[in-house]
Amino acid sequence: MIEVHSWATPNGHKVHIMLEECGQHLGRDWRVHPVNIGAGDQFRPEFLAISPNNKIPAIVDPNGPDGKPISLFESGAILLYLAAKFGRFLPRSDRQKFEMLQWLMFQMGGVGPMLGQAHHFRIYAPQKIGYAIDRYTNEARRLYGVMDRQLQGRKFIAGNQYTIADIAIFPWLRSWQNQGIDWADHPRLKDWFDRIAERPAVQRGVAVLADARKPLTDEKARTALFGGQQYEKR
Repeated sequence: MIEVHSWATPNGHKVHIMLEECGQHLGRDWRVHPVNIGAGDQFRPEFLAISPNNKIPAIVDPNGPDGKPISLFESGAILLYLAAKFGRFLPRSDRQKFEMLQWLMFQMGGVGPMLGQAHHFRIYAPQKIGYAIDRYTNEARRLYGVMDRQLQGRKFIAGNQYTIADIAIFPWLRSWQNQGIDWADHPRLKDWFDRIAERPAVQRGVAVLADARKPLTDEKARTALFGGQQYEKR
């Protein structure tokens, strides 16, 4: 059984969705271990042993590529691992694979970090800094525009095949309102988003730990996520 150390965030949901899409069912084929990032669980030594960057998600697969246990952190790396392990959602030809990988990297290097900053300055920052809000809201809109244009004449982000690029991007767009997005400006992307949201495995994936996550309203949670606890020497 694959052990998934996670929380109900976009990066966590990527892995939850991927496992369900691969025919792996929670409680039967994989088990989730909540890592409450608002309570500081990500700094526990046992979690740092498998995720040295103190970020979720991380997995432990007792049946790694050589038959021995393997632990992995970084959601993009986990998606690639699971795609290879189960032979799903990774194009077979080299051309299609590299075309897909550029969009996975686009999510890892652009969509995730930039939309994360939009969330921070628009929602969580204790001081509302106009420059930062405008900077990351405009970048969010730019990235949505890139994806909307990419979907012209294509069914999915990397072509006409559903891949881990779609699985990686989708959870980040679920908070479109917090990012200052108007779907009317991105009709192709909205159609894609609705089609992905209708997939049963996606619905199961985003439900994982959803009831456990609470709004970040207390100072302890802010310190764990954005303050001094994040920068303590370990």
